[in-house]
Amino acid sequence: MIATLLIGLALAGATRAETLSYADAVTKLAQDCGADIKKFCHGLNLGNGRIADCLQKNAAKISPLCIGSISTVLTSISQREQAQAAYANVCKHDIAQLCSSVKGDGYRLACLIKAEKRVGNACNQAITDAGWR
Repeated sequence: MIATLLIGLALAGATRAETLSYADAVTKLAQDCGADIKKFCHGLNLGNGRIADCLQKNAAKISPLCIGSISTVLTSISQREQAQAAYANVCKHDIAQLCSSVKGDGYRLACLIKAEKRVGNACNQAITDAGWR
């Protein structure tokens, strides 16, 4: 679980209702897991999943706060990724009704954001959950 999160963050780069951005996720983990990382993984480099491996190896000793934060971050990032993947399908009707003449995905998204008051609830929620608003 820890390894998956840290590998995902490393591959995605620093980028819900409220979902956490990748940068916010890293900040939250640094705040809530920093003491555990310092205690159990002191001196390890961040690259190649070393910290994730260390935390996973010491999972039984990791603080409940850190474990809870990891769970929260994984859930939030998963929700964000699912919303980003589903956005085009969820917003298909709104795009056809409000932005059919607009070409390009980014421009269509901008059109939907600008027309927020006329866009359906499901589409607005998908845009918010995807972290684009």
